[in-house]
Amino acid sequence: MTTAQRPTLEAVAARAGVSRATVSRVVNGSTTVAEPIREAVTRAVAELGYVPNLAARSLVTQRTDSIALVMPEAATRVFSDDQVFPGIIRGVSQELEAADKQLVLMLAGSPAGHHRVERYTTGRHVDGVLFASLHGADPLPGTLARLGIPVVCSGRPLGDVPVPYVDVDHVAGVTAAVRHMLDGGRRRIATIAGPQDMVAGIERLNGYREAVAAAGLPELIAVGDFTRESGAAAMRQLLTDHPDLDGVFAASDLMAHAALRTLREAGRRVPEDVAVVGFDDIETAAYTEPPLTTVRQPIVELGRRMTRQLLRLAAGETIEQTVMLPTELIRRASA
Repeated sequence: MTTAQRPTLEAVAARAGVSRATVSRVVNGSTTVAEPIREAVTRAVAELGYVPNLAARSLVTQRTDSIALVMPEAATRVFSDDQVFPGIIRGVSQELEAADKQLVLMLAGSPAGHHRVERYTTGRHVDGVLFASLHGADPLPGTLARLGIPVVCSGRPLGDVPVPYVDVDHVAGVTAAVRHMLDGGRRRIATIAGPQDMVAGIERLNGYREAVAAAGLPELIAVGDFTRESGAAAMRQLLTDHPDLDGVFAASDLMAHAALRTLREAGRRVPEDVAVVGFDDIETAAYTEPPLTTVRQPIVELGRRMTRQLLRLAAGETIEQTVMLPTELIRRASA
């Protein structure tokens, strides 16, 4: 069927025996149409194979039925074996599919990409924006919120940005990890911290500092960026600076995985000589050598909860400014 032959609202109205305006209200989800009339219109739509003109409907409803998920990361990072990003995307997708909304995934790993995302989202091409993996005091969430665009972030935004967010209890998770190593007799516990321009990196380092201070132990710190490469470099630095270390908390499973390999290459046995604990509980954590003890964060649920919050906000509901999800220590053979 050509474009000219596609059924119109008028054709549906004629088939259903109602006005064009009534058909428009039914198609656009109005609840003011009586059920028998709604059924007649729905039946005519199915019989004729009518497909709404989304652009025209958007002009009427002022909705696009699309939600943007913005990740200020390069594509190589988002689609790596990190598994955190795909988990968030999966959770967001599940909620949007259930709500019959469209996901627009936008990566902003460069200044040009960030400007493109800003133009698109401020242009009202979406009904709301989700942010994940924010770096630094990114002004875009606050800018969109001030324009009246619904915004929800994954993780507390840095700086003075009063927008709602969903996060996990990083400090409690790290505290459990360090306490587990303390209970195992470890007294020289180091950390491979995450990037300090991200709230997850900052909070996990804070948790480590609080836990070792409470135990009267020194801080042994090297900083990575959540990747395997940075984890290996940080582990080598820690072995050079603190050769007597007997425990390592790595702020991501990828960094912990690299630490395991680096320790093995240095002749250190895990867990006999050095205990290792990670954070995330990505799928591969159970298949490292030895299997990795780690702090599980509910990655998919994080994506789902932030999406539910955004959909409620876009519907005009009042939502909680902060939602915190619990973590869980998963004990395996590395500690």
